[in-house]
Amino acid sequence: MKNTFRIAGWVKLCIIGYSLIGIGIFYLQETIIFQPTVVAADSSYGFQQPYLEKNIALDDQTRFNLIEFTVADSLRKGVVLYFHGNKGNVKRYNRFVDNFTRHGYEVWMADYPGFGKSTGKVSESILYEESLQVYKLARIQYQPGQIILYGKSLGSGIAAQLASVRDCKRLILETPYYSLTSLARIYLWMYPLDLLMHYHLPTHDYLTKVTAPVTIFHGTADGVVPYFNASRLKSVLKPSDEFITIQGGSHRDLNRFPLMQEKLDSLLRM
Repeated sequence: MKNTFRIAGWVKLCIIGYSLIGIGIFYLQETIIFQPTVVAADSSYGFQQPYLEKNIALDDQTRFNLIEFTVADSLRKGVVLYFHGNKGNVKRYNRFVDNFTRHGYEVWMADYPGFGKSTGKVSESILYEESLQVYKLARIQYQPGQIILYGKSLGSGIAAQLASVRDCKRLILETPYYSLTSLARIYLWMYPLDLLMHYHLPTHDYLTKVTAPVTIFHGTADGVVPYFNASRLKSVLKPSDEFITIQGGSHRDLNRFPLMQEKLDSLLRM
């Protein structure tokens, strides 16, 4: 009888623990997914590269802060719309700007709501709307054949969604995931994540609708988005698309590998 009560007690504790974690997944996922650094609206980033700063107002509460890293008129041949990862703000990612500006491409980076100087409440639909607004602004100056969409980590699903509904020269994804739900399922397989998660970002689904050329970079030592998760995207790529494996590359260091730099340079020279 004592053993029966002991087993019942452990079962009860397991159920309580399971339920509490499930509640945490539902209510705290934004804190886990998004790790922004806020910047005062009246402050200056003081980037070393030439840049312009603009704000795109969606409504009274939502304003997207956009940094446009510029190049000389005589050198400009297009623009890269760069959708960054889940940490910090544009200041964390401006070190990658030279990858593109040295080839004559402006780089436009917009912070997500709650990041940097951007305001408003973040949601999956708002992330897509922000990317669309940035694209519409770019189309005032550039033709689709001059626009490259670039998604890094979290931004890969956003860039893929935009490329599925708007024309561009090329879609480039760095350390992408098959979907945000599939990534969470690696660690939380015992939960009904399709119901609990507010953010799904199904990159694989969007890629089936992208007509532009697609290039993907992913490292075999990625500890954030495991290589096997990203490699599932190969099944939805067009025959002419590329999935470039960086041996030994992790989630944050692909730019130091010659293979990525050489391939990226060759794409931007086209």
